[in-house]
Amino acid sequence: MDATRIIAIRHGETDWNVATRIQGSTDIALNATGQWQAQRAAEALREEQIDAIYSSDLSRAFDTAAAIARHHSLTVTPSESLRERRFGHFEGLSWQEIEDQYPADALAWRSRVPTFTPAGGESLIMLRERVQNALSDIASRHLGQHILIATHGGVLDAIYRLATGQSLDAPRSWHLGNAAVNRLLWTPGSLTLVSWGEQQHLEPEAPSAAE
Repeated sequence: MDATRIIAIRHGETDWNVATRIQGSTDIALNATGQWQAQRAAEALREEQIDAIYSSDLSRAFDTAAAIARHHSLTVTPSESLRERRFGHFEGLSWQEIEDQYPADALAWRSRVPTFTPAGGESLIMLRERVQNALSDIASRHLGQHILIATHGGVLDAIYRLATGQSLDAPRSWHLGNAAVNRLLWTPGSLTLVSWGEQQHLEPEAPSAAE
């Protein structure tokens, strides 16, 4: 049976990543390091056959995808279904501010309670269903091809769990690095992990602004 090869990549770094602020559906741009990471990922994938590129429509993911697309003469297809988990009233707050202002919610969030839904946001169950449907919809259009998806940490976490059978409340033991490359194989009946967290293209680290 034909399969779809998938490269799934997290967006480059943003200032809110550095400040541990929850971004969710808030549109935050890449910072200078994130732009550098996107370019490094683009160079690393320059020689790979990529037939189509999809991205979350949020700029931090879309701009990461666009950097890669330039080497392949492709147009990025934006999709709301690839957006980060909606975090509602958490968005814009740092981890510490969430702990201070919403201690009960913070406990449910950190404990990965699958049904916990931040006010105005999504539960992990809702996120998984959205991601699974989006991945199936996109991958089914490209059987026998190689595609790239640029998205967010929460979406990639859901994809990893779908591919490995990890439950929603299992503690995370896998890496979700900015601009890391993850590879999967999709068929109509399965999602298989090929490799995860490739970061060789990000070494050495980006130079500091003072250098």
